[in-house]
Amino acid sequence: MTIALLVYLGGVLTILSPCILPVLPFVFARSEQKFLTNGLPMLAGMAITFAAIATLAAVGGSWAVRVNQYGRIVALVLLTAFAATLLSARLADWLARPFVALGNRLAQPTTGSGNFGLVNSLLLGVATGLLWAPCAGPILGLILTGAAISGPNARTTGLLFAYAAGAATSLAVALLAGGRVFALLKKSLGTGEWIRRALGVAVLLAVVAIIFGWDSSVLTRLSLNGTNSLEQSLIDKIGTRDGAPGGSMAMSNSNMAMSNSNMAMSNSKSDGHAMMMSAAKPAGDLPVEGAIPSFTGATLWLNSPPLTPEALRGKVVMVDFWTYSCINCLRALPFVESWYEKYKDHGLVVIGVHAPEFAFEKDPSNVRRAVADLKVTYPVALDNDYAIWQAFNNQYWPAHYFIDATGRIRGHHFGEGSYDESEQTLRKLLTDAGQTDLPPAGMGPAKAVGVQAPPDEAHDQSPETYVGYRRAENFASPGGFSQDQSHRYSAPAALKLNQWALNGSWNVDPEKAILGTVPGKIEFRFYARDLHLVLGPGSDGKPVRFRVLLDGAAPAANHGADTDSGGAGSIDRQRLYQLIRQAGEVREHVFSIEFLDPGVQAYSFTFG
Repeated sequence: MTIALLVYLGGVLTILSPCILPVLPFVFARSEQKFLTNGLPMLAGMAITFAAIATLAAVGGSWAVRVNQYGRIVALVLLTAFAATLLSARLADWLARPFVALGNRLAQPTTGSGNFGLVNSLLLGVATGLLWAPCAGPILGLILTGAAISGPNARTTGLLFAYAAGAATSLAVALLAGGRVFALLKKSLGTGEWIRRALGVAVLLAVVAIIFGWDSSVLTRLSLNGTNSLEQSLIDKIGTRDGAPGGSMAMSNSNMAMSNSNMAMSNSKSDGHAMMMSAAKPAGDLPVEGAIPSFTGATLWLNSPPLTPEALRGKVVMVDFWTYSCINCLRALPFVESWYEKYKDHGLVVIGVHAPEFAFEKDPSNVRRAVADLKVTYPVALDNDYAIWQAFNNQYWPAHYFIDATGRIRGHHFGEGSYDESEQTLRKLLTDAGQTDLPPAGMGPAKAVGVQAPPDEAHDQSPETYVGYRRAENFASPGGFSQDQSHRYSAPAALKLNQWALNGSWNVDPEKAILGTVPGKIEFRFYARDLHLVLGPGSDGKPVRFRVLLDGAAPAANHGADTDSGGAGSIDRQRLYQLIRQAGEVREHVFSIEFLDPGVQAYSFTFG
């Protein structure tokens, strides 16, 4: 019930987000009609359609996305006809005769049967629901992450409907208020026809904004800092864990538009990765959030024999959910390792729970090599079946849980950032357990470098983007994906911000794209200091050479840790590669990577 309330309130807050702007003209165009027979059915249709489409998009893969795209086209045509009838019946007749009768029925006051008016308004609501792309913050990210991890179920659909119902509630209030304002204007100024035409223009502008993707790009970036902070406040105040046996409940964050949903939260802004999202409490009285669950679901332990809650009694424990190709996890690791080295002789045990995102991260040899390369020395439990993930009811990477010496979860932190607060939580738990003479807090002279250096949040305007068709967004190659088969792709003449394209012969499966023959390229127009790409060699394991260009030239001083100034590099194993780090002023660029050998596997872009 707490989650449902939290999600509903998150939906209510969408009225404050710029991403709601394209929907408002569709709503206010019904403000002159009776609310119960026009406004309410339209909002109900919008909520139901959004919940259904979002459920399919989260779990149904590319086919669901394609169905939604066709539905959006139909909705855009319908709403354009609707706007035409608001502007002029003669103009509507000239534009498209087959749609005029339908458009006029949708726009005109209901006469005769009340049921017919309900159907009209419900149809408009369905069209609006197909087009609505909310700027999803922490709360909607929680739902989409759970849907991608757990698969389709009634709970996911119910929570999505609760979110949409919250948005519909705030829109209903706006609709009722707007109706009264329009009625007063008509009565006092006699401007009814001009108001009708102004609404028609507004609807047309909204349709144009949706066609060009401004609702899920420009407006999304404008909304990130505002409503996300409000949603996070709700999570902190309402979304605390119930002390249920077997674990605790985590919230997740995603700064993403609905159209950019992915499996976990992204540093963008979509899927269980979370960036700079804090739920850590300052040192003081810490709540009890549940009991530490069992680790029996681990498929393998590294750096330690299997650990149990019973064996950990008397120790302060920090559990870190991570996966080795996750940029957010990589940037948090230096702090986790620092805490372990500093406090391990003072009663602290750190357990890294490696929960894989991609199939190659389930390979124990890959994880073992990553643990060695990253110099992770604390115990690591491989959670290939998500048993520990589900026991903690976790939702994303990275996630930190703080457990006291009696086995109770006393705090948590989601994503990057708030490292000082997290360390203060650890120090308090250690002090409560009787530890004294703790080392000084802070990282000291050691600083994270390379891929693990802190992100440049001020200039990060590009979302995590998946290459496999299941979660891919903003793919710009003409014709879209030819799923699970070799196909020759081409890139358009120009890319818009955050669009990407394939060039050459590629086989795109749900998780990745595999290059068949050389030459082969990937292009991406981005705005961020750092650009990373998760890559792997072919099935034969032979290294794959590549060359990176920035706006058609060698990156020079803007090369990443895995390229030289000429843009050259080599892929020798499956991991995250840093290809660009802008050394000077951060600007928008077109990135391209050309592979000189076949077989390369490309998974996802991340930025920082």
